[in-house]
Amino acid sequence: MTPAQLRAFAATVRLGSVKAAAADLAVTESAVSIHIAHLRKELGDKLFARTANGLAFTPGGLRLASRAAELLGLQDRTILEVQQAGSGRRLLRVAASSLFAEHAAPGLIELFAGRADDLDVELSVHSPQNFASLLLNRSVDVAIGPRPATLDSTMTCTHFLNYQVIAVVGPDHPLATGAGTSAGAAELQGQTWLLGPSAVGRTGMVPSVLRRLGIPEHNQRIFQSHAASVDEAKRGKGVALAVAFAVTKDLAEGDLRRLSGPQLPARGSWNLLTLPDREAPAAAAELRRFVTTPRATQAMLRGAGVTAGRFRPAIHVTLWS
Repeated sequence: MTPAQLRAFAATVRLGSVKAAAADLAVTESAVSIHIAHLRKELGDKLFARTANGLAFTPGGLRLASRAAELLGLQDRTILEVQQAGSGRRLLRVAASSLFAEHAAPGLIELFAGRADDLDVELSVHSPQNFASLLLNRSVDVAIGPRPATLDSTMTCTHFLNYQVIAVVGPDHPLATGAGTSAGAAELQGQTWLLGPSAVGRTGMVPSVLRRLGIPEHNQRIFQSHAASVDEAKRGKGVALAVAFAVTKDLAEGDLRRLSGPQLPARGSWNLLTLPDREAPAAAAELRRFVTTPRATQAMLRGAGVTAGRFRPAIHVTLWS
């Protein structure tokens, strides 16, 4: 088996057709078909068949799909490690949920990366529902965010920080009659909700709160960052969901008022996911141990987060060294 053959098959599985795989790999359909034909001949397995509903994979085809992603990820990681060895530097790739990336990651990663002169940390933002595949495919070394509903047996999960999500409004908002203002479910459902990127999708604390409160989609406005949504709330434009420790100063100075109501405040936790130590780079194990220390907790809570101008979508990568 060659990497080109495995990439062709993995793309076909992921995208559901040879045509889509060819477009994704920027090759011809015949090239993808030839690669798959070689795999069928070498493995003695049909791998998949075309049906009216798409591709139907054999048990062997499904097993190869899993192994192909793992092997290709391992190849990419090996190339990266060889390059790092030649340059005398290490790279730790961290995937994080948008809520953690904005509010807690800057302080944590700056402190962690500063402990080693030869370490670079690459942070990218992803949906928590993709954490397992990113780790298993070796696309990242560490994933940080909410604990998965089901945890793959090949992964370790380390809980390290609890947090609260609260609802806040500006001092001029109609609901801001005083600190600790209470609002009923129907009243909350009729408000405009100002939300950060963590509201997108169905996984994580913010989508869960919105579902429990029954907030209709037409009352939800999504901003590029959580900081931007809170800034809009300060102007009385609606209700924002905020991480409690990130808005402590705004509440103390009267720029925001906290609302109480059904399902509020909501309590969540951040967890660090990695593959077992024998399969993950040493820096991943180092971060797993470091993240539970008091120094790490203080760095996360003290961090000012990132501004709306610094936040970028999932394809953005930030380097600390």
